[in-house]
Amino acid sequence: MPLPFLMADRTDEAALDSPLPYDDRDRWRRPYRPGPWRVGGAALWLLLASFVLFAAVALALTGSLSPATAVLCVALLIIAAALRILRMGVWVSARGVRQIGLLQTRTVPWKRVVSVRTAQQPVRWLGLPRTVQGQALTLVRKDRPVADTDPLLTTHGLDFLGRASAFDRAADAVEAWAAEYGRG
Repeated sequence: MPLPFLMADRTDEAALDSPLPYDDRDRWRRPYRPGPWRVGGAALWLLLASFVLFAAVALALTGSLSPATAVLCVALLIIAAALRILRMGVWVSARGVRQIGLLQTRTVPWKRVVSVRTAQQPVRWLGLPRTVQGQALTLVRKDRPVADTDPLLTTHGLDFLGRASAFDRAADAVEAWAAEYGRG
């Protein structure tokens, strides 16, 4: 009994006409993988949250429900921050480019984008105030001067520190999205 859904050489015309699940251009997608610094930092925050949750359970078992509730709320805030750290970065879709930070999200429609380019400039190391020489992917907008633009991606950020080739691939992907959808 042949099982056509398991065979690699099948010719199903309906399957050829249907779009692939990752081909939806209207979904927001990150054009790169999160870096080890971002994943490691979020893992440390989740580890801290597990200890805080353990403290909340210990407090609840001793009969102190009010402090246990407060500690549980702190643990939930730590978990939310860890998940937000994982979500941070640059996301693109057919509608525009979105830069997600820890506390804010900025979305720029493609029709307001003049250009996206990679430049050699001083960049912040791991988001800290210290600057080092590196590459940055900058977004030039119609409504802002060029000097007033923050970089979208840098070679010394949480996602690309020590991964220059990953930065190049991500910058090329964002530039390709801008070239495809940026014509206003």
